[in-house]
Amino acid sequence: MEFKRKYPVGAELLNDGGVHFRVWAPECKIAEVCIMKDRNDSDYRRFDLFNENNGYFSGHIPDVAEGMMYKYLLNNEQLLPDPASFYQPSGPFGFSQIINLNTFKWNNGFYTQPSRKIIYEMHIGTFTPEGTFRSACQYLKQLSEMGVTILELMPVAEFNGSFGWGYDGVQQFAPYHLYGTPDEFRLFIDTAHQCGLGVLLDVVYNHLGSDASYFKEFSRDYFSTKYSNEWGKALNFDQENCLPVREYFVTNALFWVSEYHIDGFRFDATQQIFDESHIHIIKEIVQTIKNSFPQKQFFFSAENEVQNARELQNYGINSVWNEDFHRCATVAITSHNEAYFSDYKGTPQELLSCVKFGFLFQGQYCAWQKKSRGSPALTMDHSIFINYIQNHDQVANTLRGVRIGQIASPSVYRCFSALLLLSPQIPLIFQGQEYCCTSPFYYFSDNPQRAERITNGRKQFLSQFESIKNADGPLTPLPYMPEAFYSSKIDPQRLAHSDPIYVMYSDLLKIRHSDHVFSKNGLEFIDGAIISENLLCIRYCGNNDNEDRLVLCNLGIDITLSSIPEPLIAPPEGYSWKLTWYSENTLYGGNGFQEPLQDDKYCLAGKSLYYFATENRQMHQV
Repeated sequence: MEFKRKYPVGAELLNDGGVHFRVWAPECKIAEVCIMKDRNDSDYRRFDLFNENNGYFSGHIPDVAEGMMYKYLLNNEQLLPDPASFYQPSGPFGFSQIINLNTFKWNNGFYTQPSRKIIYEMHIGTFTPEGTFRSACQYLKQLSEMGVTILELMPVAEFNGSFGWGYDGVQQFAPYHLYGTPDEFRLFIDTAHQCGLGVLLDVVYNHLGSDASYFKEFSRDYFSTKYSNEWGKALNFDQENCLPVREYFVTNALFWVSEYHIDGFRFDATQQIFDESHIHIIKEIVQTIKNSFPQKQFFFSAENEVQNARELQNYGINSVWNEDFHRCATVAITSHNEAYFSDYKGTPQELLSCVKFGFLFQGQYCAWQKKSRGSPALTMDHSIFINYIQNHDQVANTLRGVRIGQIASPSVYRCFSALLLLSPQIPLIFQGQEYCCTSPFYYFSDNPQRAERITNGRKQFLSQFESIKNADGPLTPLPYMPEAFYSSKIDPQRLAHSDPIYVMYSDLLKIRHSDHVFSKNGLEFIDGAIISENLLCIRYCGNNDNEDRLVLCNLGIDITLSSIPEPLIAPPEGYSWKLTWYSENTLYGGNGFQEPLQDDKYCLAGKSLYYFATENRQMHQV
């Protein structure tokens, strides 16, 4: 008898009763499913699974119900959890739980992608003191009111230990049990949608965590023998017996969309996803999702160290993280350019080129890497690039795991926050950045079996920074220590309308949402110029003269100029510039200002940014 399944793997409750199990284990001769009534049961019943003679074993067990626990017994030897488990309430090594995917009542269905994207990167475990999906729900409305439109969740797939970043996931279909149940994850997404927020899931399809080594007991063909991966064994997407592996990951992405209403994905470290197939696995995932939900809009982003945006765009990726913007901004803020920052000077020209062209490296030689880096992107739309001044990686990759707001002066922090949010690329805000959070963000991973290896690996990676190496750093709690995790928690109650930096971020995002130049249809072109050593200007040219905008950013000391021989400074005919926003506003904790554009001179405060709109000259004279 054939059973109509929704997915090719996993344990599915059937409408007619019972559960249908299906697992890929091509190297096994015998496979059984062992079932317990609940987590407290100590005895299990064994049921034979049918060998389909295609590598899969399957079977319908009539008297099995929601909430029961199971493992697979292979060749009468090894009792193992399901690689496609939908929930692991006791962690990745425990029994898998049978979950009813149809009990949650959605209030807001699927989400419509906003035209103006503001991404907020969130780690569920450290976003609130409780570190759960449910506790995070109460703060989503305020993020939406601030102007955020998309939440980007760091990986939530089940991993080993009581805390971690999530990039060493094991069971890819199961939300991490300490964050909450599957329905609590649905509640989080449903709440986000009701608040007008989309949810992107950061997925790691370049390797599995070391604790997923038991996958090889089902099949060694999960892993590639052809490629080397930076963090573990590369996944097999293009060698013999790769089709079930591809199916597993394509199904996983489809599962998150179908069962959790995820609105898109951020693909982690795509340069380590090796696939020479006719259709790359990323493209297959994107096409499958779009074909399965033709009426829904999705957003797909990627991290790609080699900055091959053109290739990723051909796969269907909408936007790529722009590490160049972060690196030159960091050098400008800190005045240090060690290791992978060494190719950057933090000059106004670099920042301006990022604003105009996205990537700085588009195929030319990179001295640090001793090879060419990037690919041509001069003609790409600004929305291809995601800019940021901090993210989870880059905060942790410092001597003490401190945020950029703890390194920069208040004026510099306001100035670069404004440059980020008033640039044409998609901005990404790391949790807590919106109120200049003082909590560090350490690298943490509670994996007792690999504690020494993780600690040494972290130390070796950061030794590329000579200053960290000489300080015998990083000077942070060891990754496996609870302090590393608990110290990284932010205080979302600081999301108060009275906080000066929060007010600043809210005001900047209001400009971004309301001003036509930040929409695709409202901007004709963008240009910029270096006015002096530390002064840059950005000119947004709208479709109409009254929609032109001007940004002046002074990264040096106070400057007074009698004239500026640069045509981009000139307002459209019949108009004058009207100051609409400035970073030294006392509402943001700034030091106040004098009128920047006067008849006979330009007076621009140091470490400050000004945003001008056009005003009819006759109205101005009245």
